Amino acid sequence: MGRRWRISLVQMHVEAGDPEANFARAAGRMERAAAERPDLIVLPEMWNTGYALKIIGSIADPGGDRTRAFASGFARKHGVNVVAGSIAELREDGVYNTVRIFGRDGEPAGEYDKIHLFRLMDEEKHLKPGRRIGLAELDGVRVGAMICYDIRFPELARTLVLAGAKILVVPAEWPHPRLEHWRTLLRARAIENQVFVAACNRVGTSNGTEFFGHSMIIDPWGEIVAEAGGEETILTAEIDLDLVDDVRRRIPVFEDRRPSLYRLDEGAG
Repeated sequence: MGRRWRISLVQMHVEAGDPEANFARAAGRMERAAAERPDLIVLPEMWNTGYALKIIGSIADPGGDRTRAFASGFARKHGVNVVAGSIAELREDGVYNTVRIFGRDGEPAGEYDKIHLFRLMDEEKHLKPGRRIGLAELDGVRVGAMICYDIRFPELARTLVLAGAKILVVPAEWPHPRLEHWRTLLRARAIENQVFVAACNRVGTSNGTEFFGHSMIIDPWGEIVAEAGGEETILTAEIDLDLVDDVRRRIPVFEDRRPSLYRLDEGAG
């Protein structure tokens, strides 16, 4: 038996513009997830505010302080690693879509501000883009963070994996009608990078947009280990982390890369 981890994805509804309701809902769902004794719990994207972007500056978490206290305390209480989804976080220069990650001891393990802002939901009009990739180390395992729209950018996933990530976590608010894009892109990121992907999507309807759930855990072969439906649920599955190295030995993609050729010559095009 290899090194095994249990991952719980908290697929939940998010009330747009109501942080109080969302913190209460997240707390209850996380307690249910903790009862399944996972090694890692993941929340969806923007779970504290939803996409209430027109008022986001007045409801975002100042400095992420409330989220840090909430997620850190929960991680310490239950001895579990926590990817606190992503939140709307207010800073001096604006609002960011931010992932915060905590180890079992409640100490911060990593953070990530969403790099690619989604124009179809006007993110670029209300949020600031991130400037660096997000990596954390949990129980000696390097974990890379991506947020929703980021999965359309294979360069980011590859960069995280080249930096040592064996799991990519993806908090999301991915809506209808693009379910097959969601499923296909997540599997592609797992296959091409020979890495586990744990993607936590929200459910419910906000401001006329319907979110379909289908949170997924995918192995380095691209096989779906577990997939949720369209209702609120806790999706829990066990993975064998040694499978990452096994798959890479069987198909040595990273040994066969030729990065010196992956750029245009000057003047080309």
